[in-house]
Amino acid sequence: MTLLLVAHGTRDPAGAAVIGRLAARVRRRLPGVRVAVAYADVRAPGVTTALRALPGPVVVVPAFLAAGYHVRVDIPGQLERSGRPALLTPPLGLVAVPAAYARLVESGWRRGEPVVLAAAGSSDPAALASVEAAAERLGRLAGGPVRVGYAATAAPRIADVVAGTRGRVAVASWLLAPGRFHRAAAQSGAAVVAAPLGSLVADVVVARYRAGMVESAINLVA
Repeated sequence: MTLLLVAHGTRDPAGAAVIGRLAARVRRRLPGVRVAVAYADVRAPGVTTALRALPGPVVVVPAFLAAGYHVRVDIPGQLERSGRPALLTPPLGLVAVPAAYARLVESGWRRGEPVVLAAAGSSDPAALASVEAAAERLGRLAGGPVRVGYAATAAPRIADVVAGTRGRVAVASWLLAPGRFHRAAAQSGAAVVAAPLGSLVADVVVARYRAGMVESAINLVA
């Protein structure tokens, strides 16, 4: 069986390197499983190309933190165009919140200081609702309310939320890898900015893959 990890894609080489490290960590947790990487946009290989090159059954895990356009429309469309049977799992989603908290703690945030959760942004109301849910969960871990700021598409923007928050503000990351969205967080004026989640979500990817394997087995039996 093959796990195809699908990331958004970025022109920033550092972003691609982070996805590579995530894939490497997943490989170490799944010995004997082929782990390949594809991108929904911007970088190659695309999902269709990657799938056509992979032998045997494939479980596709979207390395996304919310189910926006790429997860709901773009990736399924690329799967269909490949002509290959593959099982598509849900995105990483709210299960990744502990990783965001771990990044926040290592950034230098101190308990009691205000927190802004930086997300990419989307025009999809369901994706935005998912980000708000992530902020609520993060707030339970951090011990206080967490406001949300977006790098693009949606409002309010990260810098505006930071500017409107009193005290030594920390920005938590709801972003997987470096790129222009994380640069918006880094330039927001916050006292500390957490790193993208990166390889900390490896266990979530592994869990999605294993659940996909179980679903595949059930479908074969049915």
